[in-house]
Amino acid sequence: MIFPLILGILLGAFTVAFALQNVTSATLTFLDWHFEGSLALILLCAVAVGSIISLLMVLPESIANHFRYRKLLKVNENLTEDLRKQKELTLFAKKTPATTEELEKLDQGRVTDPLQ
Repeated sequence: MIFPLILGILLGAFTVAFALQNVTSATLTFLDWHFEGSLALILLCAVAVGSIISLLMVLPESIANHFRYRKLLKVNENLTEDLRKQKELTLFAKKTPATTEELEKLDQGRVTDPLQ
């Protein structure tokens, strides 16, 4: 997470330095549209539009990941609660001695559900 931040700061610093050194007038032509302004203004507008487009492309995946993360947190809480209950049952089973009937069923291969 820190690497993109540092990269963005460096890109911004280079952009500002370039813009401050290039204050000459330039003409921007696209199809029939003509715009004349300083090279610095054109550059800063191009960087701003590029940043906005990049953010708009990343936004849907970021929102989907947020909802996926929330869902996984809920699943994790449920599994943690199930594990806690299972540990309690295991401790109870260790403290409660098995009856002879249960031992005979285990010897015969018939396993019963302790919750029934």
